[in-house]
Amino acid sequence: MTKLSDTQLVILSAAAQREDSNVLPLPGSLRGGAAAKVVGALLSRGLIAETATDSQTKADAALNRIWRNDEDGRAILLHVTDAGLTAIGIEPAGGGSAPTGAVEAPSAEDPQDAPAEADPGPKARTPRSGTKQAKLIEMLRADGGATIDEIVAETGWQAHTVRGAMSGALKKKLGLNITSEKVEGRGRIYQVRG
Repeated sequence: MTKLSDTQLVILSAAAQREDSNVLPLPGSLRGGAAAKVVGALLSRGLIAETATDSQTKADAALNRIWRNDEDGRAILLHVTDAGLTAIGIEPAGGGSAPTGAVEAPSAEDPQDAPAEADPGPKARTPRSGTKQAKLIEMLRADGGATIDEIVAETGWQAHTVRGAMSGALKKKLGLNITSEKVEGRGRIYQVRG
């Protein structure tokens, strides 16, 4: 499995949860040179890719949806690739690495005119066997469930990455019903129900 930093995991997981697979916006604490370095590393490894649009919208830190503008002034977006999805344990839905549908940059003139993102519900994706995500699901389906500490010990992920995987990849992408409850002597237990 591809070795990723916590920041790279957060960025790829967030992009996988977005309908348009856009990498932006980046986490709020990631700015300037640090953002360029992390994005550059992901681009060079093929985990994300740039997509040129027909829009002449200027990159704007306030909108935080456009990465840069090319020499012709077209807006350049970033999207997660199939390799990026695979790196975080998500089976890509389609054959190509570009997001499905037309890529559209937000309007710079009036950001309020941008269409509201609809919640389409969970997508039908299945995890590959033998991945950390598959192990996470197995642990959550086991009798008695699992604590965050048990999952961290088994996967090697950070606690925030485990929580992000449960809320993003498992709940939103796979549509699993994950519940939690406090159990005396064990702490908070997470389980897949249904």
